[in-house]
Amino acid sequence: MKIVLHMLLLFFLVLVKSDGQITEQPLSKIAIHSAVPAFHDGASIKAYPTLLGLKGEDAEWVIVELQHSKPSNDDWIGVFSPAKFNASTCYIENDSKVQAPYICSAPIKYSFANYSDSGYAKTGKTTLKFLIINQRADFSFALFSGGLSNPKLVTYSNFVSFANPKAPLYPRLALGKSWDEMTVTWTSGYNINEATPFVVWGVEGQRPMRSPAGTLTFHQNSMCGSPARTVGWRDPGFIHTSFLKNLWPNTKYTYKMGHILSNGTYIWSTKMYSFVSPPFPGQESLQRVVIFGDMGKAERDGSNEYNNYQPGSLNTTDQLINDIGNIDVVFHIGDLVYSNGYISQWDQFTSQVEPIASVVPYMVASGNHERDAPGSGSFYDGNDSGGECGVPAETTFYVPAENRAKFWYSADYGMFHFCIADTEHDWREGTEQYKFIEQCFASVDRKKQPWLIFAGHRVLGYSSDKYYAAEGSFDEPMGRASLQKLWQKYKVDIAFYGHVHNYERSCPIYENHCVNPEKSHYSGTVNGTIHVVVGGAGAHLSEFTQINTTWSVYKDYDHGFVKMTAFNHSSLLFEYKKSKDGKVYDSFTILRDYRDVLACVHDGCEPTTLAS
Repeated sequence: MKIVLHMLLLFFLVLVKSDGQITEQPLSKIAIHSAVPAFHDGASIKAYPTLLGLKGEDAEWVIVELQHSKPSNDDWIGVFSPAKFNASTCYIENDSKVQAPYICSAPIKYSFANYSDSGYAKTGKTTLKFLIINQRADFSFALFSGGLSNPKLVTYSNFVSFANPKAPLYPRLALGKSWDEMTVTWTSGYNINEATPFVVWGVEGQRPMRSPAGTLTFHQNSMCGSPARTVGWRDPGFIHTSFLKNLWPNTKYTYKMGHILSNGTYIWSTKMYSFVSPPFPGQESLQRVVIFGDMGKAERDGSNEYNNYQPGSLNTTDQLINDIGNIDVVFHIGDLVYSNGYISQWDQFTSQVEPIASVVPYMVASGNHERDAPGSGSFYDGNDSGGECGVPAETTFYVPAENRAKFWYSADYGMFHFCIADTEHDWREGTEQYKFIEQCFASVDRKKQPWLIFAGHRVLGYSSDKYYAAEGSFDEPMGRASLQKLWQKYKVDIAFYGHVHNYERSCPIYENHCVNPEKSHYSGTVNGTIHVVVGGAGAHLSEFTQINTTWSVYKDYDHGFVKMTAFNHSSLLFEYKKSKDGKVYDSFTILRDYRDVLACVHDGCEPTTLAS
């Protein structure tokens, strides 16, 4: 009976709460399947320049000039790619008798015609600017009347394209399975039968090395449902990953992506990138880690595609870019893009984070907006992924998991040991993931790696979110029931979560009781884990309950992220920074010795004997 009640409660929470308050993808507001032709001789659109990337740029501004003799405040412009957006490739799900729509692919972004000129409805003339990134195809700009819910195609522009639409772009680094390995993943338009991908890399001034890359992609029939399988589908191109091995610790390397065409021609990334290799596990040096969840993406041109949908996303991105010289590794713990089945948005996101991910390892975790789809094997049976069922996330980003469809993995960075959970798969005692989590905790040598960090997307620990408060346990249903004894037994320092779009820090806690009255400086025996919700990196904010949760040390209803700095084996600084200004609003320090980790605490003692 208890199991039935638990599952009913879980189902209820899936219905009322995904990860805060807003889960709608803005592109889903467009009823593109209902679009009809309504061409008008008195309307025209001109887009220029028509050829982009002549100097190797992967993003350029396009000016769109619009004239319409019958203007309305409901008029909007959609950016389509590929430029020909007719119904020739429509996929009609489940019913072959359904008449194919006039347009079956959603635009990659849109803006209302009056966005930059409130007088458009009177003059019928306006000029807009769109920031266009290279997405392996050409572009066109279409004018619709009738608003988003009843779109009527009035006219469309000339085509715009990049000089090399297939160019290798948007590199993202990730830690490999061994400490002396870095992976480079990028996107291009070249399949292996057309070109061979590789990375040239090395220490500046020394002879460069060349490493091959593997190539992956996915197809429309890889998607688990709509809209990813229908109106949201867009070809993702080809995803290449190269493994740079036998790195010297703390060494600066440069790298460049390349492709050899079948005729022997070399195609290169236009930039030379660089990274600093990880330290040896246990090595004592300054080590800085940034962690957050639920950032999403936003449009720098102000287009309505994400207008006020991820209001903190660009602020967080820009703070990290500005401080990139003081960051060693980034963990984005789920809800990466909020594409929700609109595949074009993955390119947009990798472009947005490229100044970060091309310089430091950008480690990701799986969230409900990456994985959850009905009947797909996810622990939650909602459709928060919009039919993606984890495929774009698992393909677009590399993680050092044994099976990337099961998104749990461990990672080492110097004095840190990370255990990353996949909260969209069952984590309870007896499951495959539970065994992984315990093995990950048990495998670390705390003398060498004193800072043991757990992270997952959904809140398996503690949160004052109003929906969790209504449930009564202040966490995901069945969240910490199985895991809290592992956190205590292995003396996990900090557990991080996203999903709830705010910031909150608990006291060191075990079984709902604070075990340390300190709030800003912790020293001595490790007794209890500090739980941190850091899901406010970009998405719409989540409200706190009015209930006074005595274990909560600090709450913030704002966008932000966490930075941890390990100075040595005994000293750690924790800082919460707001995305709007990069200033520190919450912090604490941990100061301790190795013997403090070994000390016996409640439910965290090694067995002893009286024998001498």
